[in-house]
Amino acid sequence: MTEGPSGTAVSMKGLTRRFGALTAVDGLTLEIRSGELFGIVGPDGAGKTTTLRMLAGVLRPSEGEAWVEGVNVGRDPEAAKPHLAYMAQRFGLYEDLTVQENLAFYADLYRVPRAERPARLERLYKFSRLGEFKERRAGALSGGMKQKLSLSCALIHHPQVLLLDEPTFGVDPISRRELWLILHEMVAEGITIVVSTSYLDEAERCDRVVLLDRGRALALDRPQTLQDSLEGTMRSVRADQPRRARDLLRTMAGVESASLFGESVHVLTGSDTGADFLESELGREGIEVLEQERIEPSLEDVFIHLVGRDVRSDAPGPGADHG
Repeated sequence: MTEGPSGTAVSMKGLTRRFGALTAVDGLTLEIRSGELFGIVGPDGAGKTTTLRMLAGVLRPSEGEAWVEGVNVGRDPEAAKPHLAYMAQRFGLYEDLTVQENLAFYADLYRVPRAERPARLERLYKFSRLGEFKERRAGALSGGMKQKLSLSCALIHHPQVLLLDEPTFGVDPISRRELWLILHEMVAEGITIVVSTSYLDEAERCDRVVLLDRGRALALDRPQTLQDSLEGTMRSVRADQPRRARDLLRTMAGVESASLFGESVHVLTGSDTGADFLESELGREGIEVLEQERIEPSLEDVFIHLVGRDVRSDAPGPGADHG
């Protein structure tokens, strides 16, 4: 066994994966601390799913190495399995089986001792609130309940590291919030969680995040630190022609970036570019500014500034192969 850096739950050094001419993950080097809720964040095609699949030992790296709890997952994926659980976007629930039967199946799969199962199931039912539905077939569950069952199946063997690929994709807002509360409870108990998401508003709930674009890391830090690092002034501008306003703002001197957020445009300007200037310049082009205010930048604002293009926090999630 080749040991990774001490004091970390997960580490990557030059981790790279190619699919023919496509480089899906390009030289990732980072460490994830024990008991950390760590986010791998980016749009479709950023390399999130490919990274998690390599960490889970499902996919071998083209170059570089990754360790989970000191085990080199590229060289010895079987030795890493007792330490981790991987919940893919399309987790393998058996829809003809009940909630209880799915959990029993995964307990068998992970060889959970029978004497320990009652206590584990009771705990899983409690945090997932699936106890009253344990006789219901998985195929009859709502999207949010299916994700909770998937999470429960992944946790049945008490993993030290939990890898979650887009766990809230396609889930209603209430269930999304409940799932994040569950994740924070697990982190409080010492489990290390690595979660991928294209929802940048959700990523702000992580302890730290790496922002990925086209397989490369753009930034790595706490969400608030990344938001505070954005130099300049962020304004929300609501105009009668929002798309045209965005396009014109991007051409103006002193404007670093401009992107649509619903019916408003988020504009990052230098310190010398004021609100009156924006309003007068847009007015010259026949665009009326209805309202504008100074705002704190979001993580999405940071990402858009770094990549120089629009990324929607409500965009569809990536496919399972190269996301």
